[in-house]
Amino acid sequence: MRISVFAVGRMKSGPERELADRYFDRLKKTGVPLGLEFSSVTEIVESRAQQPDLRKQEESAQVLKALDSGGVLVLLDERGKTMPSEAFASSIERFRDDGKRQLLLAIGGPDGHDAALRERADLVLALGAMTWPHQIVRILVAEQLYRATTILSGHPYHRI
Repeated sequence: MRISVFAVGRMKSGPERELADRYFDRLKKTGVPLGLEFSSVTEIVESRAQQPDLRKQEESAQVLKALDSGGVLVLLDERGKTMPSEAFASSIERFRDDGKRQLLLAIGGPDGHDAALRERADLVLALGAMTWPHQIVRILVAEQLYRATTILSGHPYHRI
């Protein structure tokens, strides 16, 4: 299963990008034996539409363009459900074992995701009750994807 991240907003060079890239590099190495291939991070600029609803619709349309037919869509959204890392890893494993060819994790812009996109999502996930800056969300997503592969492979990185 091909895993990709879609982000509204661009991450500048610096320590945050370096840390996210470090976890994505680890994911590339640990995912392959599990049938999980990290393919890319797609960044788009925020919509310039005047109204928040229009901005969310335009950004959501871009997310859907990046999603293959039959692909799994996971939205990062403050209204989503929280889950332990083990449950997240199990979800990824289940999607893979169900024959899904793509897993797309989408990080929304400042206005969040359009309601119709949340309805389409296979999983709406929150990284806790707090609101996080885009750069930190990307780091957290990268680390949790890497952690999921270590959990699935039985690697000791994840300890309880």
